[in-house]
Parts: sequence; C-alpha cells; structure tokens
Amino acid sequence: MAQQPHIPIIRDVRTMRQVRASMRGVVSLVPTMGLLHEGHLSLVRLAAEKTQTIIVSIYANPSQLTGPKENGSYPSTLGEDYKLLAALNNELRQMGVGTVQAVFAPTDQEMYPSSPPDDIPRGLGSFVNILPTTSILEGADQSSHFIGVATICLKLFNAIEPDKVYFGEKDYQQTVIIRKLVQDFLLGMEVIVGDTFREADGLALSSRNIFLGTPRRIVATVLFRALNAARNAYEGGKVDRDELVSICKQVVEEEQVKQGLLLKAQRANLEIIYFELVDQKSMTSISTANLEMGSVICGAIRLLPLKVLAYGEDGGRRG
Repeated sequence: MAQQPHIPIIRDVRTMRQVRASMRGVVSLVPTMGLLHEGHLSLVRLAAEKTQTIIVSIYANPSQLTGPKENGSYPSTLGEDYKLLAALNNELRQMGVGTVQAVFAPTDQEMYPSSPPDDIPRGLGSFVNILPTTSILEGADQSSHFIGVATICLKLFNAIEPDKVYFGEKDYQQTVIIRKLVQDFLLGMEVIVGDTFREADGLALSSRNIFLGTPRRIVATVLFRALNAARNAYEGGKVDRDELVSICKQVVEEEQVKQGLLLKAQRANLEIIYFELVDQKSMTSISTANLEMGSVICGAIRLLPLKVLAYGEDGGRRG
C-alpha cells in the first residue's frame, strides 16, 4: 500500500507564508484551538467540498481564554489532533475531494511578537475590538474574550491569506464578529458557517466539554433544552421577546430547583448569564421575532465548581 502524503506542521509565520505562496487555486482555512472533535472535522469536510486545498490552524489563543486558570489548564493535543486530520485526509482522498495540505500551529511568540497576549485587561498591546458586538451578551460577561477572538483571527488571516474561512454556528456571536471583522478590515475572504454538531442528548460538541466532569455534563443539556423550548414556542406562534426569554429561563430555573434538592455530592449548581432575542446580523436586542429580518434566540449558563466530589468521580479536566 502506497504511503499517504505527510501533512506538514508549520510553526512560524514566515514558513507559513512561503507555503501559502506555493499553493494554487482557492485555499480554505479552518481555525481551531486544538482538542479537535467531530464538529471541527465537519468544518474540514465542508471545506473539502468547496476547495482542493485546506489549511487547519491549531493555536490555543491565550488572549481569548478566561484568565490564567483556563490558559494554564487548556491542554495541548497537537499529536492527537494531527492523527485525526491524517485519518480524515485518507477519507477525503477516497472521496476525491479537497484535503488538508498544512497544519499551522504557531507559538505564542510568533502570534504576539511585541507584547504578551494577556495584556488586554491592562489596555496594553495591539488588539482588535469590534464594538459594540464584542462587548454585549457573552462579551459583557467575559470582557476580553471576543477582543482576543477578533485579534487572533485577524493575525491568522494576515499570515495565511485564505480565500474562505470556516466557523461553527455553535459560537453564533463569534461568527457575527468575524463577518464584521472581514467586512470592516476589507479582507475580501468568504466566511462560511457550518452547522452545530451535538451529542445524542443535545449537548453541543465543544473542546471545553472535557472540563465538565460527570455531574455537570449531565446538567449541561439544560441550555439546549431551554433554547429548544423557545423554538417550539416560536413555532407555536409566540414571537414576543419577553415571552420567549421567560420560557428559556423557566427551563433553567426548574433545573436549579431540581439540583437544589440533591445532596451536595450529587449536585451541579448553575446560574443564568443571559438569554436574549437578537437580530441575526447585529446581535442587538429586538422585541419581536421576525423570520424575514432574521432573529436568533441565544443564551449562556454557567456551571459552577462542584462543592463536593464523590470518591472516584470524574470532576472534569480541572477537577
């Protein structure tokens, strides 16, 4: 059996630009932070349907992680991720579609050459802020997160100059920010958004799910259940913002009551960060769901650290 072509792993911007210059035709970029799962691979498959040449970036961007604790605990899985991409390439070759031609896995020094990546809270360094979208909803809860997202995406786009870029719909506010970034900075690339991949019980696939552990993993489906309840209500004729948001909150509040009745060793506490009905292009709040204009019901909850961890219980990657 003939040996399959090796996917080069590129660690610096200069080499990445040289490799990119040698590529012909339309080039796709799938940006990731590593810890690849089926959601990431589905974006690579989508890119393979549209272009012959795909670059996957793997970089756990410190400026979008929520402080030193998450930054320090976010695992590096480059070896495992590479094996997944190599196996996927074999599948894509058999299908006769595009393949991953390079993995860009830069160092912090390459991506932040003149200042530390954690200087956003201090107002230092060179960062990108897409206001007001980076500061509302999830951005209001994590003030520097979307600034870090916009900054690293601009850096990746400048280093690679892709023709098409791919993101998952799960992070909906992020996709709106990326579209505005591309438009406002005249980048000229096409932003393509892929469907959300979910577990059988509705939990969206996410690299951060490894941090949940058993009790919180079971409860985490409450967000999907809340959003699904709002969707069902909308399909039943309800369009008022307050009513739809109230339906979401009720689902979470019922789960909070349920968890409060359990013993501490079985309990997973949670709190609502927000639920909101927004315009699909601007993420600004709207009073009525409008199919023609485009509306999105979105939300976030926080699963709090376990108060008691039962003997032998999986408490997640951070314990």
